[in-house]
Parts: sequence; C-alpha cells; structure tokens
Amino acid sequence: MLNPKTDEQDSVTCGFAPMQALGTSFRTPLKFESRPWGDVKKAYTHFKNGDVLMAKVTPCFENGKAGIAANLPNGIGAGSSEFFVIRPSTGIDARYLLGWLSTEAFRKRAALAMTGSVGLKRVPKDLLQTEVIPVAPAAEQKRIADKLDTVLTRVDAVNTRLARVAPLLKRFRQSVLAAATSGRLTEDWRKTRTGASALEYQSIELTIPYAHAVTAPKTWTAMRFDQAIDLVGGSQPPKAVFSDVELDGYVRLIQIRDYKSDKYKTHIPRELARRFCSSSDVMIGRYGPPIFQILRGLEGAYNVALMKAVPRQDIYSNDYLFYFLQKPDLLRYVEAGSDRTAGQDGVNKDHLIKYPVFAPPIEEQTEIVRRVETLFAFADRLEVRLAQAQTAATRLTPALLAKAFRGELVPQDPNDEPAADLLRRLAQAPAAASPRKGRRAASAAV
Repeated sequence: MLNPKTDEQDSVTCGFAPMQALGTSFRTPLKFESRPWGDVKKAYTHFKNGDVLMAKVTPCFENGKAGIAANLPNGIGAGSSEFFVIRPSTGIDARYLLGWLSTEAFRKRAALAMTGSVGLKRVPKDLLQTEVIPVAPAAEQKRIADKLDTVLTRVDAVNTRLARVAPLLKRFRQSVLAAATSGRLTEDWRKTRTGASALEYQSIELTIPYAHAVTAPKTWTAMRFDQAIDLVGGSQPPKAVFSDVELDGYVRLIQIRDYKSDKYKTHIPRELARRFCSSSDVMIGRYGPPIFQILRGLEGAYNVALMKAVPRQDIYSNDYLFYFLQKPDLLRYVEAGSDRTAGQDGVNKDHLIKYPVFAPPIEEQTEIVRRVETLFAFADRLEVRLAQAQTAATRLTPALLAKAFRGELVPQDPNDEPAADLLRRLAQAPAAASPRKGRRAASAAV
C-alpha cells in the first residue's frame, strides 16, 4: 500500500520525523521526536511501525534517504510530505522491500523518471505503483534480509574506519610540519654534525596577541617575520582588458581559483602586469575561506588576492619557506588576527609581520625539506590507497544488493513455501497488484 492514512485521536502521542531524520545509508534507524497526533496529522505523510519510507525529492532521493519506521510511540508517526510511505503486504518482509528500493538498478530507473523543474525534481508516484520486484519465498526473504543486515553492518563499519584515516593523515602532515619548523625533525642530523650541544633549544616568550611561545634549536637564528620575509602584493588590472585566450603580448593572470582548477584561464596585456611569479615562487592566498593558502607552481602575473613571499638575503630557501609557512601555529596565528575586507576574512599583513621566526642554517633547511618531502610522499601513497579502498567499499553495498535479488546471496531451501503460493495470496488481497511470474522467484508490483 502506498501512502496510507492513519486515523487516531488527536491526544495520542506519535513519532514525528522531518526529512533530516531519515538516514542515507542502508538500514539506518529512523529518528523521530514525540508529538501529539493532532499537531502533525495534517500536511504530513502518515506511517506506522514496519512501513518503508523513501525520500522522493531531489537531492534527498539521490543521497539514498530511505528506512523503516520502528519503535514509534503508539506505533504511529508522521513526517515530511516528501516521503513515499510503502506498507508491505502480509508475506513481504519490510527489510527485503527496502533492499529492493535501495538497489542501484531501481534508483537509476527512478532518477530517470523524475519530473519537475531543475533543482526540485521528484520521483513520480506512478513509478512505484507500476514497479515490479522479484518476490522470493517468505522464509528466503527473511534469510536475505538477515544476511544483508549482517554483511552491510560490516560494510558500514569498514566505511567508518576508512573515514577516520583522512583526518589522521592530515594530523600526520601537521605533526611533520610542526616538527620540521621547531627543529625536532632533524635532531639526530644536528647531533651527528655538531655534537650534543646542537640538541639545546631556545624559546621566545611572545607578547603579541594570539601567539604562543616559539621554540627552536640554539643553532637557529631568531628574528621577526618582516626581517626574514618580504611580502609583495599583486595588482588588479581592469576587467575590461581580460581575455579568455592568450593573445600576442598577453600573460596569464593568476588567481586563487587557478590553484584548484585549470578550468578558468584569464589573460591580460603584459604591460599592465606589475608583479610576476614563477613556478618556484611561494605564494600566499590573502582572502578566504580558507585564508592563508600557501601555493606553489603558478606562473604569470598575479592579482591582489595573492602575494609573493620572498626570503631576504638568503635567510630561507624557497623550498623550506614553502613548508615553514604551512606550520600549524602560524596558520592559527594568522586566522586569529585576520581582518574583514569586502565581506571576506583576509590576512592582516601588519599582524603577520610581527610573528617571530627562526632560520635554520641553509644546509639544515635542505635536510628538513628532504625529510618532509619523504614523509609527505609516504602520506600521498597512503591517500592513494585510501581512495582505492573507499572506492571499493562504496561498491560493496550495491554489489551485495544486486547479488541478493539475483538469488545468489543465501542458499535456497526446497522446504520453503513456493513463491507462487505467496503471490496467489497477494493477488487475492484487496487492492493487490496483479502478479507476474518469473523463472524461480515470481514477481509482483509494489
């Protein structure tokens, strides 16, 4: 039965479930809050314990929002008008039906059949009324549903564990940068070259806002940010001179968006370009979110949203500077002291130049860069393997569902009541759809 109605006293407590209460992964329990039936019986979809709910509107349908109503107060509930509510007939396991509605094949058909304007499309009711599903014997339906519960719980656990890896890799990189820019990463290197004294550290207690004490080896030179690094701002030529293609005498105008995508390419006359960067230069994104992006590998003129970080008097190599500017403490300092420009968070240059820095000897900078790049390459390889594992894991659920409805997930039992007998009872029930028999497990409309 599709979208059944419930008749109950207004004072009876029920479960109320808006769209956000419906999960996006297979068999996620439906969340709800208790409300009087009289408050929600109008303008909302009705359902009861055991009903299958499915979002019909984009993007909720595409996100896989579907589930089974259970443990509702007094067994009844109401929710979003964008739910389809399907009440399984006697002999149809709700979990089995939810499995079919979650298959990749059904969802592709439903997505193609969606009607409405762009951004607000819905699965038509007619699709569900005419959808034909394979009906296994009742006992086999339960075995399939039980097996799906077991294996898909494991799949969910795998996906949860995999989702934890990316934040760990991010923290790993931050720890590497913190160790590199404090001298901890090269303690052994300094000891082999200059002896145990190279393991002694110095600390600067900061009086500037939003900053903590900065510590570094005694062999490193302490100075202020603006004593070590020049910040060269870009310029913004009039947009009237912009060109989407490179013409004679034109150069590419580098913008922050160019770092993430090669889709947008803007060119300007060379004579209007005041500042240039090469692929080895270290660039800082001035506006966010996120602010203080540290970029490299860009070539051309750059606009006001970027500034070039230029080390003074060979204090830093560009390679070391690229990693130094990404240190977590410096990013937090910049974010805390950011200002608002044209409605955006921006780097407060006067605040940034007060930050204290330490300059390692150039030879040690080379070793730091080598070690950081080695460790980052290791993290990159792990990210590739993580992406491969996540891709494989996302294919497990649709593959298992497809296998279930091909009759391959659980063994068949010759002692089960034939599916044809179940279909005959369904056909004789009021408002039941006419069955269509298949080879082994017959089929019936939802």
